[in-house]
Amino acid sequence: MCEHNHEHSHDTQEHGLPTKEHPWWIAQSKLLMALVILLTLLLLKYAFKISLPFGINLTLNSIAYLLAGIPVIQMALRKASRGDIFNEFFLMTVATLGAFAIGEFEEGVAVMVFYQIGEWFQDTAVDNAKKSIKSLLDIRPDAVTVIRNGQQQQINPKTVTIGEIILVKAGEKVALDGTLKTEKAAFNTAALTGESKPDTKYSGDAVFAGMINLETVVEIEVSSVFEDSKLSKILEMVQDATARKSKTQLFIARFAKIYVPIIFGLALLVLIAPLFFVHDYNFKDWFYRSLVFLVISCPCALVVSIPLGYFGGIGLASRNGILFKGGNFLDAITSVDTVVMDKTGTLTAGVFEVTEVFAVNVDPEELLNYAKAIEAHSTHPIAKAIASYHPGSAAFQAEKIQEIAGHGLFATVNGKHTLAGNSKLLDKFDISYPADLRQMAYSIVLLAIEGQYAGYITVADRIKPNAKAVIQAMHAQGLYTVMLSGDKTAVVDEVAKELGLDKAYGDLLPEDKVSHVQQLIDQGRRVAFAGDGVNDAPVVALAHVGIAMGGLGADATIETADVVIQNDEPHKILSAIKIGKITRSIVWQNVILAMGIKIIVLILGAGGIATLWEAVIADVGVALLAILNAIRIQHKQV
Repeated sequence: MCEHNHEHSHDTQEHGLPTKEHPWWIAQSKLLMALVILLTLLLLKYAFKISLPFGINLTLNSIAYLLAGIPVIQMALRKASRGDIFNEFFLMTVATLGAFAIGEFEEGVAVMVFYQIGEWFQDTAVDNAKKSIKSLLDIRPDAVTVIRNGQQQQINPKTVTIGEIILVKAGEKVALDGTLKTEKAAFNTAALTGESKPDTKYSGDAVFAGMINLETVVEIEVSSVFEDSKLSKILEMVQDATARKSKTQLFIARFAKIYVPIIFGLALLVLIAPLFFVHDYNFKDWFYRSLVFLVISCPCALVVSIPLGYFGGIGLASRNGILFKGGNFLDAITSVDTVVMDKTGTLTAGVFEVTEVFAVNVDPEELLNYAKAIEAHSTHPIAKAIASYHPGSAAFQAEKIQEIAGHGLFATVNGKHTLAGNSKLLDKFDISYPADLRQMAYSIVLLAIEGQYAGYITVADRIKPNAKAVIQAMHAQGLYTVMLSGDKTAVVDEVAKELGLDKAYGDLLPEDKVSHVQQLIDQGRRVAFAGDGVNDAPVVALAHVGIAMGGLGADATIETADVVIQNDEPHKILSAIKIGKITRSIVWQNVILAMGIKIIVLILGAGGIATLWEAVIADVGVALLAILNAIRIQHKQV
């Protein structure tokens, strides 16, 4: 009930799994016929006390046994031909044929039938887990509307080239990455980010495959071919993730290879050892006990439920817009005790906003009109923040605009000489202003009109709404929080103070961030680093767990990070840690459950208390309980 998963592509037919030649309904109908025969024989024997003639009884049991057991016997023979006899198939074959040899026909059939029923539950659970992961992201439409030669054509998205224009109707999924040409549109991004809230995009914004257009027909200029879309890369990454085994999975796989031959040896010992110590030794009795020992010893519950648990964890994370690159990272994130974060884009929105307007000898509204008129001619993020903050008056027009690099702008606004820039600009024109403005943490735009200081406007990167609550939650979980930023130290200290971070460092180059994280690692801390994954690629790679924020925006996030958070919400870092802990908890519940029950029944079987019936019920029952427990992960809320 376990090992064939590791050889699924090679051994499906021999194990009775569905193929073109062996459809699923044939395999299941054989198992159903075997179950009907077994239940009929048991009713006759135990309910109605009817004893069938030996020949008829043997024939019916043999038919049921072969219907259920031929795939297992074939697999056992195939593996034995390659020198591998220490596997569950050989173990089950020996145990059930041994039961027939001592006349326990129904018990031998029951072992094989219920074993196969357990196999069916296992295969169904694993397949459903894999399908649920794939269905979360494989939502690319099979057809796309493209405009060619002025005509709309329905074609396969794989044939669309970069630069072509595609149309997406309301309710349709975007098939390819591109740039929005329509003025404005709203999209459902839940399949990519885990967020149900509509995301409004404007002309020139990036739009990604998998998003759903919500309102009206939009035009998108294709920027990536089908295979290179973010969705395709994410899907490929999630599929690869199921193949990356955690330490627990690797341990269990190694354990099973050692465990099975030991069990064979112990079963043989149960049969032979009493010969030297028991006066009334009965070969049939002790042979039966050794068969019970073999049946209960199958490590199926472990080998099945553990991978299924990690499949479930990866699927749960995907539904929440978090992509783990493998089960090993689900394990790794549970041991993190230090979370290091970049500032811009992780804790702050990366969007500048006006935070204060201070006017001297002029009305604040008038000061803003002067600032708007002159800054409207700059593409600098700070200028854009001022332009978007205030609509401005058409009566204020800037002329003779000159930019002084590193200082600011000089222009004539409504006939008045106007300066807008940093303190260096005013110093250059010998305009006096309060000296303490040089010490302000946030970015500041000083204004002077007709050679006189007129006031200032402060602009700051907006802290994300839930960032402070996230830091508080991290502290509640005992996590040490650090912020590393290339922004100036005064700004970084201000943000750190507002958020309540343990440590913060500013004015850092990428190599400085690497140095700080290395120091934390040298102190014995288990570090997770969350950043944008582009400029921070070296430190993302260095950390025990590298987390890329807003992974849809940059290829480097998908390439470098261990975990990709597809939007830029910092609370998802906590969600990722929680999912890792949920997965680990359920996996270890299954390990303890399976091993505990098996050890008890092994002892009872060797002592002659447990029969083959208890053995098969314990084996299949534990496996089913473990599978059901693992499936719970997929339905957890985080």
